[in-house]
Amino acid sequence: MTHDHDLVLRPTAAQTEAALNPPPGRTGGDLVVETLAGLGAATVFGLPGQHALAVFDALRRSGMRYVGLRMENNAAFAADAYGRITGEAAPLLLSTGPGALTSLAALQEAAAASAPVLAISSQVPTPGLGGGRHGYLHELPDQSASFRGVVKSVHTVRTASQIPSAITEAWKSALTVPHGPVWVEIPQDVLVAETVLPVVTAVDATPDELPPRPELTALAAHLLANAERPAIIAGGGVVRADASGKLRRLAERIQAPVVTTPGGKGAFPWTHPLSLRSWLEDRHTTDFLEDADVLLVVGSGLGELSSNYHTFKPRGRVVQIEADLGKVESNHPGLGIHADARLALQALLETVEPREDATAPERVRNLLDRVRERIDAQGLALEQQVLTAVRRALPTDSPSFWDMTILAYWAWSAFDAMGPNHLHSAQGAGGLGYGFPAALGAAVADPTRPVLAVSGDGGALYSIAELATARQYDLNVTWLIVDDGGYGILREYMTDAYGEPTATELTRPDYVALAESFGVPGLRTTPETLEQDLAKALAAPGPSVVVLPAVLRMFAPTHQG
Repeated sequence: MTHDHDLVLRPTAAQTEAALNPPPGRTGGDLVVETLAGLGAATVFGLPGQHALAVFDALRRSGMRYVGLRMENNAAFAADAYGRITGEAAPLLLSTGPGALTSLAALQEAAAASAPVLAISSQVPTPGLGGGRHGYLHELPDQSASFRGVVKSVHTVRTASQIPSAITEAWKSALTVPHGPVWVEIPQDVLVAETVLPVVTAVDATPDELPPRPELTALAAHLLANAERPAIIAGGGVVRADASGKLRRLAERIQAPVVTTPGGKGAFPWTHPLSLRSWLEDRHTTDFLEDADVLLVVGSGLGELSSNYHTFKPRGRVVQIEADLGKVESNHPGLGIHADARLALQALLETVEPREDATAPERVRNLLDRVRERIDAQGLALEQQVLTAVRRALPTDSPSFWDMTILAYWAWSAFDAMGPNHLHSAQGAGGLGYGFPAALGAAVADPTRPVLAVSGDGGALYSIAELATARQYDLNVTWLIVDDGGYGILREYMTDAYGEPTATELTRPDYVALAESFGVPGLRTTPETLEQDLAKALAAPGPSVVVLPAVLRMFAPTHQG
């Protein structure tokens, strides 16, 4: 008796001939590159290093595009953004020890934001594994241990024949929801050694799907259809799952107001009558959501930022759709549905009964009016002027990448992303230096649109070396640096908490002159001329830097009370 799973594809005569006579001179490094090509990768990011040189030599023989950055952490940020823009797992090639470890902060951001990154690192030669015996350069007792608490999965290779399967498994892991960064390490001697293995051609890494359980979506549909005051919180999972269209249809069917988290920016149209926008760091919004008798949370774990610093205390029934099992009901009890946001929203659309509610748009307008009155009473005209100028200058379909800076904190709440997957920030892990290198990765992913990066002067110094990368690859990125002479948000935090700041003031370079020394056009602007200057820079091909000297303030915290 023959079972379907017993059937295998027989190689053709040409395939057999090619397998029996592989090209000479190939190494383990070629197996890495061939596997990546077989998986569909066209671009890789990274930095070379002593133990990884065989992979880079194999790249030379391939048709793959290599984009090299000046620091491993920045290369990982670029790969993260490439993955967010394309939905593919961006390969990141790293060396051993210091080179590998330098990527950790960026991989933490990719993990927090569910961005697919395929990090492939070299390792000391096999005899040195375990550490301490041979004293190899870059040697660690257990290199992969440094990554286990950061990435989604770790894959170790010890022989050449393991390379294709390990990379394929890692690729599949990165793209199975929830997406995330993965780690593969391969010893130098395995990469360098010649191989007689056939060229890697047939690679299948189809990600596993994560559908919802039907009894759970049936209950959720019943609760939503019969709610008196339903509301929806849309998180980054909606964006990653490309489910914003389904979210809109569901919200309209049940007349539920929608608020988006910082990671979910753009998941719901900003000007829609049911849009609560993104004012989660606002007590009026928190009160509105607490008053919902059924609250649907899609693609969010309701972490610190999304819960108004854990002051949010829902009184109604919570229904949470979340692909990351560890986040299901992790902050609030409710009906937890472990599923991909797209598949779960589709299931709800197929089962939920329409709900009429003529009052919902009016309740939304009233809330937004109260938010606006609160902000307007705080004397923050400059901050709103600057944010408005950036929005007007940025083309509607251009992505933007925001570092951890005061203007980004404003953007989380007050910036219209004008579409899903347009606004990206480092709010997942909260590390500095994300904006500019991430924007470079996005420009590599899609060179047809200008890309905006936004940093403060403190964060800018983390990634200033990447001006050389921007120039080398002629990438269409405009970098807005808001120069307030220090770590502005920490200055505010310390002043509020301790009366005066310490360690927040910075000596910094002339950013315009520095940009021009890299061959990148630089311009100093003012709040009054920002819109015109930024629009002109974005319209010009290639990289550019716009510096805005300004001290911006945050709106008053509203999670106290």
